[in-house]
Amino acid sequence: MAKKTKKEEKNRFEWPFGTKNYLIFGIGLLVIVVGYISLWAGSITLAPILLVLGYCVIIPISVIVNGKKKLPPAENAEAKG
Repeated sequence: MAKKTKKEEKNRFEWPFGTKNYLIFGIGLLVIVVGYISLWAGSITLAPILLVLGYCVIIPISVIVNGKKKLPPAENAEAKG
């Protein structure tokens, strides 16, 4: 196997989201759906609270949270093998 150059390693893309990110995002979507259902049912207090919570708090947290564990450089090199 040929060794990778620094340029190839630099250009390699890794998806930054992990399982934790998707789980929090799913919870946010669930809160938003429940907010719209309660809005349809006529709630004028619960629905806006759930929608704001879903859109402005939970979804942004799912993007900000680091869902992947980063290995220290020594372990990272061993894992690539």
